[in-house]
Order: sequence, then structure tokens, then C-alpha cells
Amino acid sequence: MGTITKRSRGFWPKMAQDFFGAENPFEWDNKFWMTDKSVEVPSANVIENDKEFKIELSAPGFDKKDFKVEVEDGVLNIFAEKEHRDEEEKENYRKKEFSYTSIRRSFVLPENVAEETIDAKYENGLLRLVLPKSKMAQKDHKKAIEVG
Repeated sequence: MGTITKRSRGFWPKMAQDFFGAENPFEWDNKFWMTDKSVEVPSANVIENDKEFKIELSAPGFDKKDFKVEVEDGVLNIFAEKEHRDEEEKENYRKKEFSYTSIRRSFVLPENVAEETIDAKYENGLLRLVLPKSKMAQKDHKKAIEVG
């Protein structure tokens, strides 16, 4: 059976993430410096059975349209971004507040995941992904062969 693992980027990127609060501070666009932006790594549960892997990702406050889920070079990447604006203008004052939240999580996929059939659903603050195993991986690895 395969194992899904969190993608490790080594010591220095981890140090930069701890210091700057993101995986790569040099990829930030100008929005970061102009707004209240945070990049979070959400909690996740990974469950495996004979037929599939299931990933549950805690991401409250987002809409399903905010998510981008893709597989590239055997790595499952999950992104979500949300911008909130609150503007109010009255006779004596003007209030303008905005914030930007982003989450990112990556998993290295085992070879036995059927990447083309991954399914994702978002409901009640929880992103659920089902990663079916390929037919080859679902078969028993032990088979008695009768000698004739």
C-alpha cells in the first residue's frame, strides 16, 4: 500500500516559512505588502482503505469557488484564497476595511492513486477529497497459481 505524505521543502524553506509566515516569501505579489494577508496550512485527516484514500481538510469561511485543486508531477496541491471588503460611507466619516486570506496544502501521492478520478467536495467548512486507488493496486497481491 502507498502512503500520502506532506511535501517537505527542506530546512531553509521551512525556516523562511516560520519567519515570513508563507512557503516562499519571494513569490508574494504586491497585494501582500498592501493588505492584511495571511497564508495558513490547514489541518487535515488522511484516511486509507483498500479502495481509496480520503483527505479531509479544515477550511472554514471559504466558498467552493475559492478552491483550486490540482495534481502536478505526483503532488496534490490545494489552494484557496478569499478577499473580504467592508466599506461604509456616511456624512462625517468613511470606513474602508479589507483582508485577504490564503490557505495552501500539498501532499506527495503514492504511485497507486488514480489521479484522473480524484473527486473534491466542499461543505460546511470541510473540503473532502476522494483519491481512488488504481485497479492494479486494488487486486490482491497474493494469488495461488495451480500447476498443471
